[in-house]
Amino acid sequence: MIESALLLLRDELQSYINNHDASVNVVVDNISLLETTRGDSLLNNVIITLVNIEEESTLKNSPPLKRPLTNTATYRNPPVFLNLYVLFSCNYSGDDYKLALRRLAYVIRFIQSKTSFSISTSVPGGSLDPAQPETTHLRFTMELFTLTFEQINHLWGSLGGRQLPFAMYKLRLVEITENAVIREVPLIEEIATELSPISN
Repeated sequence: MIESALLLLRDELQSYINNHDASVNVVVDNISLLETTRGDSLLNNVIITLVNIEEESTLKNSPPLKRPLTNTATYRNPPVFLNLYVLFSCNYSGDDYKLALRRLAYVIRFIQSKTSFSISTSVPGGSLDPAQPETTHLRFTMELFTLTFEQINHLWGSLGGRQLPFAMYKLRLVEITENAVIREVPLIEEIATELSPISN
């Protein structure tokens, strides 16, 4: 589901930017590989990188009991709801630095114009199959996440040290579940009580 969320985001962003600048390429990849031998594949791209995962604590206490239409109650562990911290980096250098800033503005304008995402509202012909159960229920929102200068220093230090024009967004809420049945029990349909007469 994490991969599906990022691919849906990539497809939507690619479609939006292509309406303004057809030469832009958006990829989902690890920006920390920039200074390695694989770094050439990241050149002149807008790169989407997952940098952190956080569980949504407000949704942790969902009940495990599911009551279907049959006479059996099913116990499943509740889904895990995740917030993904997604880094958008524009890797254009030298004379193309102004181009990187322009394309970063495209990213911000795109998410400002469409903060809610789902497979039902996605662009046709994307890389996800809408018939797959995993993608059918895929829904998330995006919000800009502002870092302090100290946090920016730590972030890019952990990613290799070379800072690019970037924006960090919090992608909320990706639901992950295995749907594994813990146990099934019959429903309680009636309660029988036996009252003893009160003796004087």
